[in-house]
Amino acid sequence: MRIVVIVLLLAILLALGQALLRLIRGASEPMWQMLAWRVGLSIALFVLLLLSRYFIH
Repeated sequence: MRIVVIVLLLAILLALGQALLRLIRGASEPMWQMLAWRVGLSIALFVLLLLSRYFIH
């Protein structure tokens, strides 16, 4: 479980970094796509943590 959480956190940081690079380069459309990925991954991580708490405790 910890590995999945760490991988999701790294994917969130990677998506945020990609969005920053695209913002610096001036490409706004791909930047929004990366930010949407980050939001989706964050929601998935949140739901995963809630489910793990529900099933473990």
